[in-house]
Amino acid sequence: MPSAPPMPSAPSTPSTSPAGPWDVHRLPSAQGKTFLVTGGNAGIGYFVSEQLAGTGATVVLGSRDPAKADAAVASIRSRLPEARVRHIRLDLADLSSLTSSVEALEVDRLDAVVLNAGVKFDQSPRRETGDGHEAMFGINHLGHFALTHWLAPLLTAAPEGRVVTTGSFAAKSERLDLDDLQGTRDYQPERAYGRSKLAQMLFGFELDRRLRAVGSTVRSVVTHPGGALDSLTPSRPPVHVRTPGERLRGLPAGVLVQGKEAAAWPAVRAVLDPSVTGGQLWVPRVFGLRGVPHREPVRGHLADAEVAARLWSASRDLTGVEPEFGPPAGGRSGRVVRELLGASIRRSHRTGWFSR
Repeated sequence: MPSAPPMPSAPSTPSTSPAGPWDVHRLPSAQGKTFLVTGGNAGIGYFVSEQLAGTGATVVLGSRDPAKADAAVASIRSRLPEARVRHIRLDLADLSSLTSSVEALEVDRLDAVVLNAGVKFDQSPRRETGDGHEAMFGINHLGHFALTHWLAPLLTAAPEGRVVTTGSFAAKSERLDLDDLQGTRDYQPERAYGRSKLAQMLFGFELDRRLRAVGSTVRSVVTHPGGALDSLTPSRPPVHVRTPGERLRGLPAGVLVQGKEAAAWPAVRAVLDPSVTGGQLWVPRVFGLRGVPHREPVRGHLADAEVAARLWSASRDLTGVEPEFGPPAGGRSGRVVRELLGASIRRSHRTGWFSR
């Protein structure tokens, strides 16, 4: 069995050389671009943010915990002193707060959003968000579904905006129960998590179909990080600290899985690689669990357009909004984009969608 891929000991160096084989250690420059990473303050999301910050882009971390976000920003800047990185408050469990989060971006366009944030509860009881949704389905899927709606004008304003949805290997073994999306009848935490990640992935593929239908230049790409362990993840104090003992205990597992720095590679490639296009699935190369990112065919239940369309309709009904993208913005000024976004938010307040 092949050995685990080497982990970089330093941030990736931006490359301005002509396109060639993808190199996770030498990423293309993204100067002038702006990326939002939900849950960018910890775990895989932190490493997505760190690696994107190394390309010269402006990276915004979406986090519900300002103290943890401050620590993540400080950690990135300790490794990348020139990094353009900041954070906004983002609470995907509170749908009514999302408009404020989008306004806090204070940008005229958004070149990519990585829908990475998520929660996993390993034991009962069943939890709910303040909006009354099962917590894992509500945060992992519905929160990102609604957020994408509010980000649509900013993504459309970019020359080629990207929505990168982070799924999970666990989704492959699950199937959605469209009559009980929120696990009210037979709640099992592990299954609920897998189904929430499957819902995210189906959303990403359905979004691609809808973007193509309207001729949008925005691309929707789906990724999953494979298997990732803290014991194989390099330290980033105070965000993550790995002891020598933990590192040694984790080495045998490196035959099959990887650390969270490597687990970030599929999402980073989906954001940056100009050859990546909408509707694709990018995963680790070795068994889908570790290694450099490669494209995997979309098969089986992940390709079920009927289930994805029904999930979309249910998500629209549960959140009161749906992501809608028009044709390319055609060079609209930042002022016009901000006015369109503001008008959309004001309409939502008048219709009271957030009171659901």
